[in-house]
Amino acid sequence: MVRMTSYAAGGGCACKVPIGELETLLAGVDLPGHPDLLVGADTGDDAAVLRIDGGRAVISTVDFFTPVVDDPYDWGRVVAANAMSDVWAMGGEPVLAVNLVGWPRNRLDTSLLADVLRGGADVARLAGCAVAGGHTIDAPEPLYGMAVTGFGDPRRLLRKDAAVAGMPLSLTKPLGIGVLSSRHKATGEVFPQAVEAMTSLNAAASRAAVAAGLVAATDVTGFGLLGHLFTMVRSSGVAARVDAAAVPLLDGARDAVRGGYVSGGTRRTLEWVRPHLVVGPGVSEDDLLLLADAQTSGGLLVVGEVPGGVVVGETLAGAPHLEIV
Repeated sequence: MVRMTSYAAGGGCACKVPIGELETLLAGVDLPGHPDLLVGADTGDDAAVLRIDGGRAVISTVDFFTPVVDDPYDWGRVVAANAMSDVWAMGGEPVLAVNLVGWPRNRLDTSLLADVLRGGADVARLAGCAVAGGHTIDAPEPLYGMAVTGFGDPRRLLRKDAAVAGMPLSLTKPLGIGVLSSRHKATGEVFPQAVEAMTSLNAAASRAAVAAGLVAATDVTGFGLLGHLFTMVRSSGVAARVDAAAVPLLDGARDAVRGGYVSGGTRRTLEWVRPHLVVGPGVSEDDLLLLADAQTSGGLLVVGEVPGGVVVGETLAGAPHLEIV
């Protein structure tokens, strides 16, 4: 098998520009608004939301990254699940996607690209989301992504800035995708549990959260649980406590951390959020690295309880910070 991951410097959502650097960059950009823009870039939410006629809102997002697994079909599946997750994280339903492709034509056979696109199409079909064309360029590294459009009820959105104190925090997928992906890239070892987690859809958890009347959520991707949770509490004006022992982990995740298979993106996120952490006794540096682990197509982090989710902490009153116990 061609080692797809060997053709890229990074992999998956660990390729994201560091969150602190991204916020500095965006602070100097004046983005145009619209009277019906319900969710824009100011809250760091998972997708943009625009109110349209008929009591509906259109939800728009885009995601792309370099290979996170060597199997091209699985990479396509992961990309599609990850891209559509941003719509589910907002409480909507994806309805249309277009492909975004960068391909090193002189280094990788385009038959592999066909497998990638087939994987993305199969997951979109499972989600009930149409795929209609896209855009492809010649590029030095393989890139694949999707721009996804969805619909939602503007009165029942899940938002990052809507968390209130005194609520449980639920996580719907185990952590560890990032460190297992790093180990896969370095050694070629295959971790089916990581592929299973990345290709599992967040649709059911999103629908359950909306049905329960919950209003605050995000998905856990390249900035790890700590990065995404801190941006949520900061935009909501609350704090949160995380029980490190309650957070579910994929088999092999701790061994991967001990082996040093931690991405630079994970370490940068941890250093960015560290000034806002209150770390209890018994919480190790390995625990913090796993909580900051850069997930690709991770689960939803929901303020409230959802079926299938694990309660990993709670929101608190007070200035935005994270207590790790």
